[in-house]
Amino acid sequence: MHKRRRRILPFVPTEDRARRLKQMASLATALTSSKTEFSNELTYMPNMAPRSSNQARLEEGGMQILPREDKETIELCRTMQQRGECPPLLVVFDSCEGFTVQADADIKDMTFIAEYAGDVDYLENRASDDCDCIMTLLLTADPSQRLVICPDKRGNVSRFISGINNYTPDGKKKQNVKCVRYDIDGESHVLWWPAVI
Repeated sequence: MHKRRRRILPFVPTEDRARRLKQMASLATALTSSKTEFSNELTYMPNMAPRSSNQARLEEGGMQILPREDKETIELCRTMQQRGECPPLLVVFDSCEGFTVQADADIKDMTFIAEYAGDVDYLENRASDDCDCIMTLLLTADPSQRLVICPDKRGNVSRFISGINNYTPDGKKKQNVKCVRYDIDGESHVLWWPAVI
């Protein structure tokens, strides 16, 4: 008997238009305050890592391939986002933590929230970077080819999802989101969804 794989679910946007506009405005405020341009994609800028360097097959130890059904779910969510239908999330300002993300409605476990978006660069180029929201994209055997996502100039709501130290017992209790790197069409991508601990 084998374990049945759980599928990624599409998010359910808020039906109330005024509430949805409030959610979108909260993200716009946070991005503007952070001097960050909105982007839901990985971006490849001149003088940074080229798109050709993002090859999931180079991941040390391998990377899981996103199944076809889950890829269709992600594409559905991207289409909804282009229509202005977003996950029910609010970006709020906390005087100690800065901008953080809160659910504005119940979101089921394994529901797609966002793809981590931003500029793709080599890790070694960011060794002395003070940006607190850099995310690993690709861990290669060759350290000079390791990639990170840098949402300091371009990014989306995932930039404001608070990192939780899940290596401590207290941190584990607070963890409510999960990010996983997947091979999608041969490239590495980082996807977020709620986690049930």
